[in-house]
Amino acid sequence: MHRLSDFDYTLPPEQIAQHPLPDRSASRLLVLDRATGETRHLHFRDLPQLIPPGDVLVINTSRVIPARLHGKRDGGQPAELLLVRELPDSTWLGLGHPGGKLKPGRRVTFGDDSAVEILEILGGGLRRVRFVGSLDARATVAKYGEVPLPPYITRAPTKADQERYQTVYATHDGSVAAPTAGLHFTTDLLARIHEQRTFVTAIDLHVGPGTFKPVETDNLDEHTMHPEVYEISAGAASGINHNRGRVWAVGTTVTRALESAVDAHGHVRAGTGETSLFIRPPYDFTIVNRLITNFHLPRSTLLMLVCAFGGYERVMEAYREAVQKGYRFYSYGDAMLIV
Repeated sequence: MHRLSDFDYTLPPEQIAQHPLPDRSASRLLVLDRATGETRHLHFRDLPQLIPPGDVLVINTSRVIPARLHGKRDGGQPAELLLVRELPDSTWLGLGHPGGKLKPGRRVTFGDDSAVEILEILGGGLRRVRFVGSLDARATVAKYGEVPLPPYITRAPTKADQERYQTVYATHDGSVAAPTAGLHFTTDLLARIHEQRTFVTAIDLHVGPGTFKPVETDNLDEHTMHPEVYEISAGAASGINHNRGRVWAVGTTVTRALESAVDAHGHVRAGTGETSLFIRPPYDFTIVNRLITNFHLPRSTLLMLVCAFGGYERVMEAYREAVQKGYRFYSYGDAMLIV
């Protein structure tokens, strides 16, 4: 049984990518064969030659919204709200800072035309809020929202991040963080993949803070994931089920959605659902056969998922090799393919 401390590794701070490369597909690609432990060092633009014709590549078309809002509390002090998702009653879930000051009944104001009222404190730092200004949530996000870059990117967001912290195929608003494995694709690269008769299909999983919530207990059974919403169309489910054994997942988000949607017969169910699936070793994958992913933070649920897929020892050794060879890590960093 693995403990939290098993998923630690040392990374020099200078290998945390602070900026994206000018060319998305120029990222390096570490290819790990999970059966042998063999590694190869390529570039992401080499991906088409690695995917056999007839295989299916599954992408996540969720779009990052500028969900970080900077405002002021009732007394004029600064406050921050990260919107997570809208609820059926038109209220929203959000993460607030400073948490101790944002109690029910208090407000955070954005400009002179938008504000939220704190309605309820929930678990995991979440709050239920209601927009009470003249602007609704979407208008507020459009006017005042900021790209929610992760905290390990220590610079302020720029206008370029609005496009670059987004996949080229992002379609449906809903994520508070990018499905980063997809950031390496360009339209030209996707065209090359299509040309070789690879079936590319899209699903949505709206990335929420649960994906990045720190694991705070050494006993992994005690960690709870925040639910995230996914949607799989009938066409996508049919294509994936038709190509069972040949499914390539672009990222941990696609992996969690597909593995959460498995029915009793081992097929992917179409439809909308919520997943709190926490994948960690040991785990038997039903749908996903190949995984494209970025390099993830130590002790994170994302690294645990990758270890479950590639094998704990194989993946941790590959991470050490990537550090030694100067790979760039995290959201704007390089990529890994596990076959």
